[in-house]
Amino acid sequence: MNIKKLTIALLINVAVQMIMGAVLLMVIWHRISGTDSLMAFGCVVLILLASLFSVLGILAVSRYQTRSYLESMRNLENLNGKLREQKHDLMNHFQVVYGLMELREYGEAHRYVRPVFKDIQKLNRALKTSQPAVNALLQAKLEAAELQQIDMYLTVGSQLGDLQMMPWDLCRVLANLIDNGMTALAEREEDKRLMVLINESEDDYVFEISNNGPVIPEEIMPHLFKAGFTTKNEEGHGQGLAIVSRLVREAGGTVSVESDEEETVFRVVLPRK
Repeated sequence: MNIKKLTIALLINVAVQMIMGAVLLMVIWHRISGTDSLMAFGCVVLILLASLFSVLGILAVSRYQTRSYLESMRNLENLNGKLREQKHDLMNHFQVVYGLMELREYGEAHRYVRPVFKDIQKLNRALKTSQPAVNALLQAKLEAAELQQIDMYLTVGSQLGDLQMMPWDLCRVLANLIDNGMTALAEREEDKRLMVLINESEDDYVFEISNNGPVIPEEIMPHLFKAGFTTKNEEGHGQGLAIVSRLVREAGGTVSVESDEEETVFRVVLPRK
C-alpha cells in the first residue's frame, strides 16, 4: 500500500464531498423554490457514501501504519536488547582477558576473545545505515542465518540518507528477499552462502541479495513476482516476491533476478530523492 497515494486519494475524496455539499445547498435552495426533492435525496446519499469511503480509507491507513510500526519496533527492541546485553557482558569479558594476561596465558586469552570479537563485529556490520529499522532488520537476519548455519555476508556502502521508500517498506522488501534466499539454501547440505549488498550511485540505491542455492529454471522466471505463484506445496507461500515487486514498483524502482549454476541474484534499484 502506498501511503502517499492513498492520502492524496482521501484528500480528493474530501474535496468531492465539499463540492457535493455545495451542490446539495443549491438543490435545497431550489427545492425551497419548488424544485423536485429527488435530486436532493441523491446528493445526500452520495455525500454519505463518500464520507464512508473516507472513514474506511483512514482506518486502512491507520491499520497499515500501526502494523508496520509494530514490526519495526520489535526489530528495534531486539537490537536494543542485543546492545544492552553486549554492554553488560563487556566488562566481564575484559576481566577474564585481563586475568588471563596476568597469568601469562596469552594463547588462552586469544582463544577466549576471538568469539567475543566476532560477535561484536557481527553487530557492527548491521549498524552502518542511518535507518534504525533497517539496521535492526539486518541484525535480526544475521542471527537467523547463524541459527540455520548460513554464512551471511553483509556489505553496506550507503547510509540510505535520502531514501525515497518508507523505511518499513524497505524492511519488507529486504526481509522477503533474504528469507527467500535462506529458503533456497535449505536444500544445500553445506557451504551455504547468502550475500547482501547495499550500495548507491548518483541517482539510485542498489540492493543485491544473492545466494549459492539451486538455479531457478528459466521457465519459472517470468512468474516469480506474480501473486500466488510458488514452487512449494504448502499453503501460505507465493506472496513474498509479489509484495517485493509491488512495493518497489510503487516507489518508482525496479526489481530483477538472474540465476545460474553458481548463484542467484535479486537486484532492487530505488531512485534517490
